[in-house]
Parts: sequence; C-alpha cells; structure tokens
Amino acid sequence: MRAFVFPGQGSQVLGMGKDLADASPVAKAVFDEVDEALGESLSSIIWGEDGDALTLTQNAQPALMAVSVATARVLEAEGGFSLSDKGAFVAGHSLGEYSALTASGALGLSDAARLLRLRGVSMQEAVPVGVGAMAAVLGLELDDARAVADAAAQGEVCEAANDNAPGQVVISGNKAAVERACDLAKEKGAKRAMLLPVSAPFHCALMAPAAEKMAEALGNTQIAAPSLPVVANVEAQAVNDPAVIRDLLVKQVTGSVRWRESVIWMAGQGVTQLVELGAGKVLSGLAKRIDRNVTSANAGTHAEIAALIETLEG
Repeated sequence: MRAFVFPGQGSQVLGMGKDLADASPVAKAVFDEVDEALGESLSSIIWGEDGDALTLTQNAQPALMAVSVATARVLEAEGGFSLSDKGAFVAGHSLGEYSALTASGALGLSDAARLLRLRGVSMQEAVPVGVGAMAAVLGLELDDARAVADAAAQGEVCEAANDNAPGQVVISGNKAAVERACDLAKEKGAKRAMLLPVSAPFHCALMAPAAEKMAEALGNTQIAAPSLPVVANVEAQAVNDPAVIRDLLVKQVTGSVRWRESVIWMAGQGVTQLVELGAGKVLSGLAKRIDRNVTSANAGTHAEIAALIETLEG
C-alpha cells in the first residue's frame, strides 16, 4: 500500500519546477493558473535569482504547492493513472496539506494558491518580527520536548509545534521563551537545540490572529470530498468530510504538525511506501527515521517522474 506525501516550507529552492514546466504543458498550466490567481508572476520569483523573495512565507507557501501539484498532474497525465489508482492516502507537512488536498481534488488550484498567499501573509502579520521564534530540538522525544517547552514558557507561549520524527521536535513561541527552552533542552540531554531561520513562530497559540483570517477565507471556499483520504496534520489520521477538512485547516494554523504520528498511523493501515511529490526529499528522509519498514520514493523533476512511473507500473 502506498501514500503520496507533499513537502512543507523549507523545501523551496530557486528553479524548482522549471524543467517540468518546460517539458510539460500540463505543468506549465499549473504555474500559469497560480500566477493568474495571485495576480502576479510567482513563477518569475520561483525561477528567478532572488532567494530571499522566494523564502518569504507568502511566496514560499503557494510556490511549493504549485510545484507539488504540477508534479502530481504530470505524473497522472504521463502515467495514465490517477493518484487514487496507485495510492491509499495523501498527506502533506503543514502547507503541504493544501498540496495534498489540491492533488486529490478537494481544493481547486486557484483557491489553494489564494488561501496559501493569505495564510503566509497572515502568519507573518500575526507576530511582529523579532517577537517570536522557532527552534529545532534534536535528541529529545516528544514528551520530554513538551515538558521543556512548558517549563520554559514562564507565562509566555512556548509549545511543541512540529513532531517531525523520533528525536526531532520543533518548538515555537515567544522568542525569550524559546531561547529558555533551548537551554533547558540541552540540560535535559538534547544533542542540539538551535533557533531556526524563520520569520514567524508557526503552529503555536501566537498564530491565533492568522487562524481567524483563515477561518473566514476557508468559510467562503468550496471544498469537495478528496479522491482519496487525507491524513490531517492535527489529527494524525485520515479525513474525508469537507466540513471536517475545513475545520482542521483552521486548527492547523495554531496546532502542532503531528507528522511522526501521521506516518505511524499510515503504516498501521498497511502503507509500506511514501512517494514524495514536489521539491526536495525532506519527508523521504524523515520516513526512514520514523519507520524503517516504510520505504520512500520522490519525484520533482521530469526525469524523476518518468522513473517513478516505471516503478508504479511494475
């Protein structure tokens, strides 16, 4: 059994998706539609030379989604099958959940692009630059990382934001609290605890203003039942109901990304392979740390898609 998974922020790289768009009219149409939906040429940023512009949350989020959806659509077009023919679930890491929903037909591409632009802007505006922070804690399990975050809070916000893999947890909140958490984590035996180069403290209570804006926007967005179940970040299990999906997308803004648990849940349902569609191999790397019995494959270029089709047809 197989699941298709979609990467989140941090996987972006200049030039991603360019060879796909050059080789495939199907991919080119995805980037054209995203550009039109946003009223600007996001593709020029993705394929340009300004890495800082691409890294901006409001650009990185729709850009990564566009590359993932282009990859999925080329895979389907050239493979002559749908994702639901070859997979049992889809899932995405944070913004990747929007990619998963779009690839599975639950969200329209233009709607996803506009939602992710709003999500990025709202997250950035929710907390002034310098007030919040995120830190990666390596070498502590989730319960220990949560205990560290709770102890470091001291009246401020400090929460476990991403449970990525065994011994890899990301903490988010007020900067001073996150810095205290880094010190405490090292005292508790963490191998490393370091601030991340991010512009806002994602997936914590400080994102509440962004969640309110997303609730309003999602309330006005058509969501259909996906062609195959979506394993939601905040539930770490599959959902199909459009009303539930809408609710969970709002909760995801402030809620923890339960990626480790999501992979474990899929494995428990019989999934033995994760296929990562889009930029980079971050989720493929995490899969190896979460469950050695789950293999991974990835595709983000035209050549990688061609190779993937051969294995999926085998």
